[in-house]
Amino acid sequence: MTDRIKAHVMSRSEQVPVVADTDVVVVGAGPAGLSAAVSAARNGASVTLLERYHHLGGMASGGMVLVLDDMVNEGNEIVTTGIVDEFVDRMERQDGAVYPPSEDCLTNWDMWQKWSRWGCIDFHKPGMPQPIIHAVAFDPDAWKRVSLDLVKDAGVNLRTHSWFSEALVEDSRVTGVICQTKMGRQAIRAKMVIDASGDLDVASSAGAPFIDGQYIVTTVFRLMDVDTDKAEAFEYSHPEEYKKLDRQARRIIGGAWGMWWLKTPLPGVVWCNCPHMPGYDGMSPEHMVEAEFEGRERMMGLLAFARENLPGFENAKMLGAAEQMGIRQTRLLQGEYVVTKDDVKSRRHFADSVCRGRDYYTPYRALLPRGMDNLIVAGRHYSVESEAQKQSREIPPCMAQGEAAGIAVSLALNEDKPLRDVDARKIQQQMRAQGADPGDVPSANALVEEEVDA
Repeated sequence: MTDRIKAHVMSRSEQVPVVADTDVVVVGAGPAGLSAAVSAARNGASVTLLERYHHLGGMASGGMVLVLDDMVNEGNEIVTTGIVDEFVDRMERQDGAVYPPSEDCLTNWDMWQKWSRWGCIDFHKPGMPQPIIHAVAFDPDAWKRVSLDLVKDAGVNLRTHSWFSEALVEDSRVTGVICQTKMGRQAIRAKMVIDASGDLDVASSAGAPFIDGQYIVTTVFRLMDVDTDKAEAFEYSHPEEYKKLDRQARRIIGGAWGMWWLKTPLPGVVWCNCPHMPGYDGMSPEHMVEAEFEGRERMMGLLAFARENLPGFENAKMLGAAEQMGIRQTRLLQGEYVVTKDDVKSRRHFADSVCRGRDYYTPYRALLPRGMDNLIVAGRHYSVESEAQKQSREIPPCMAQGEAAGIAVSLALNEDKPLRDVDARKIQQQMRAQGADPGDVPSANALVEEEVDA
């Protein structure tokens, strides 16, 4: 933390009312937490899900990260599956999701012009045109609606407007959490706790070891009344002129991925995944205030430039910025196993892999804090090196982590054993039964690690 602490005060002692007794409490209803809660409930556990905002979905909805990617391996085979597929199917039925059919997943200029502005490209590949892959552009409100439907269907006890405050710990066992609400502090007692906070809030409060990481933050926003057909026609018919204007736009933004605007399922509405701002600490209120001012100044500068110079953007209007700042990295667990950059780059496979992303695997041990019982994590704050996390933090793999964590806690409850003693092979088996790929079978080019005790 970079904030300067000038003084301390003593807080008065209090009795905190218990508002729920449950098998499992999940802290954070982002993509990982939602998947964890639904997975645990479907496997027979009583589940309470806590969320600080009024909406569900975390960075997928409130943060408006509006493309699901990192779901295919080097061979363009879809490998990140399970509950994420249910989200896509349900959103598509509500006209809230767009993705290329398998026959369009090719590498040629026709498919590039058809699908690149939906974000369905393999940005890992050098050269042009990049391959079209299975990725999904979606509407944030569709994600919120589907989230509520899945939670309700699974019988999860949902408590929104509940901001995590403190872990309850007895003899290195996490026995529940305290959250802050408008009614005051409230306690939820649980046999198992899943930390899906994104910032390792629960595990750090409980005393689990972690490191502090930092990456870019982003103020994502959307523009409306954009003639996307006209904008694309100009880009492809006048490529050199477009590139010159695009470079100017990117200087105003101050940082972005290869494409600063993408189409969305809503006609005339484009998603601007920018500006990307380094140097801000995602844990610092002061830093987040500064980033809010800087981000909004940049986005309004970009809007003015686009309206003045880019065909198709003449009548563009600001639809709004994301409700949540895009935080990539803060605290990272240092658990039973720490995934390294080399693990990710070399596609190292683990005997206890329980989920996977593009061409990397997550061992069950990387979800477990050291020296602590009844607690498991799921999401971008899992046990990983900082540089490795930058390559393994996308939404679909985090959802797969959550799904595996939900299975793990249900097995621990059913077998009356600590989480670290749960057989990873049983998690793998149930993941497959739920339509998810646990990564227990390595790709042909994976580096296979020695067997570990599961």
